[in-house]
Amino acid sequence: MKLKLFTLLTLSMFLFMCKSTEKTSFKPDYKPGPPAIVYKTKKDYSKNVPVILSDDKKTVSAYFGPSDLANKGQNVYPTQLNNDFLLDNIGISQNVAYTSLLIDSYCKSMKLFTAQELYSLIIDFDPLEEMYNCGNRSAMENQVETLNKVIDDKQLKNCKKLK
Repeated sequence: MKLKLFTLLTLSMFLFMCKSTEKTSFKPDYKPGPPAIVYKTKKDYSKNVPVILSDDKKTVSAYFGPSDLANKGQNVYPTQLNNDFLLDNIGISQNVAYTSLLIDSYCKSMKLFTAQELYSLIIDFDPLEEMYNCGNRSAMENQVETLNKVIDDKQLKNCKKLK
């Protein structure tokens, strides 16, 4: 009787341990909506004003005005994820570059820069190490927890690689 009980307990523990270490494959949901853009930069530019460059990197094709960033409040900064990855909160792309302007002072100044002025302030034309589109962020129940698990479980390969 004791041997059967011991065997049953050992088997139960083994099954529990196997199940608890099991990794499920992440499947992004790409239905229309805001994308979960996960990226890593070569340096910390989380406080710098980003601009979007043309494909040839010779002009600024899009940029955020001070009021655009100020209206987003704290959501203007990327969300820190595991392993130095960041979650975009403003709408950058693989053509992002960073200026020497800091977001806080840029928003407070409310000075309207031209695309050419912003281009002259770029400090890194190629700041990204990697970038992924991990699907519709609204479809994720807990975005940060989900994306941290994706990163920890090395499941970013299941997302669309942008860079």
